[in-house]
Amino acid sequence: MRISSIETYLLETPIEPGFGWSQGWTEMRNLGLVKVTTADGLVGWGEGIRGPAARLVHEGFAPLLLGADPMQRNGLWQRMYQTLYNNNDAMGIGGNAMSAVDTALWDIAGKETGQPVSALLGGRVRERVAVYATGLYYSEEGIAAASAGSPFPQQLMDEARTYVEQGFAGMKTKVGRLALAQDVRRVAAIREAIGPDIFLMVDANQAYNATTAIRIGRELAELDIYWFEEPVNAKDVEGYLQVKGALPMAIAGGENLRTRYAFKDYIGRRAVDIVQPDVNNVGGITEMHRVASMANAFGILCNPHVWGSPVLFAASLHVAAAVPACPPAHVPLPYQQEPVMEFDRTPSPIREGIAEPFDPVGGFLDVPTGPGLGVEIDEDAVRSLSVDIQRTSS
Repeated sequence: MRISSIETYLLETPIEPGFGWSQGWTEMRNLGLVKVTTADGLVGWGEGIRGPAARLVHEGFAPLLLGADPMQRNGLWQRMYQTLYNNNDAMGIGGNAMSAVDTALWDIAGKETGQPVSALLGGRVRERVAVYATGLYYSEEGIAAASAGSPFPQQLMDEARTYVEQGFAGMKTKVGRLALAQDVRRVAAIREAIGPDIFLMVDANQAYNATTAIRIGRELAELDIYWFEEPVNAKDVEGYLQVKGALPMAIAGGENLRTRYAFKDYIGRRAVDIVQPDVNNVGGITEMHRVASMANAFGILCNPHVWGSPVLFAASLHVAAAVPACPPAHVPLPYQQEPVMEFDRTPSPIREGIAEPFDPVGGFLDVPTGPGLGVEIDEDAVRSLSVDIQRTSS
């Protein structure tokens, strides 16, 4: 079995209404997919490329991959990494490109063997994974209300209550776009809407320096915040250590880190309580599993960051299913010893349109049991949503 072609698809679609976080505002959803095809017709899908990463897949990786045996995933991962290593290009788009190809190779391997990816990783520890709702972003109405000192929109409170009604045991909102007092007031309103028994997390998306993160963190602690995500710059390990030492809630991060080498200090120095590698960034399923295993050995929970299509959801579920409880427990519980996975609830025609969407039951997602990722991609839908398609073949 040999790789015969590699295709990339950059998908983009407008959404209404738009939403914001500390670092930006969007009225679009976009993502990139890689399709790897073998000479005998097996197809694997991966996700993670953005813009220039597609060019890297075709110009940098295709010469290494075309004609190669897709079952040799470790060797191909190392060959891709080696092309990026000398210039330290495994960071940024290099990590994205490698991640997408690696995930597609795992999909092919599962289809070739008739096994789900979780079985190829050594087998499932759990049949389902708890998920928390990610939503509650900034809206134009909410920002205007904060500036005027008015109550936050009822729509925000209704959204939070809807997640409780849907069975989610936890949810995550944003901080970092408003003044500290306004953000604290906003989070307090959400806590009041959902009650004391729901896990509530906040994500600053690197909005603060350590001093400011500690200041708002001390106020948020009064609202029983379960974890504080990306409080400082993603590469500021000393800042993470400073924040972690000053606050009572768990400190989480890692979605923007590439490869186990970037995670080494955060795990080894215990700069975080929770690591959040993203399959699309970290180096695909291969490297995600390595990071999760390394964190597990240090007693640090691994809760995957997930914000994309069903390809990413499936890949993340397979890794989360194969990670042991941390630490072992007779009856391990989500958020305490079991991993919990992000479940994006923001509008996305791409997420809902290119494959059967994942649908949690009681706050859990079943791990796919079909071969490979266990996701059937609607290629016509992918093409209709694509603004750029490229193909390289042998």
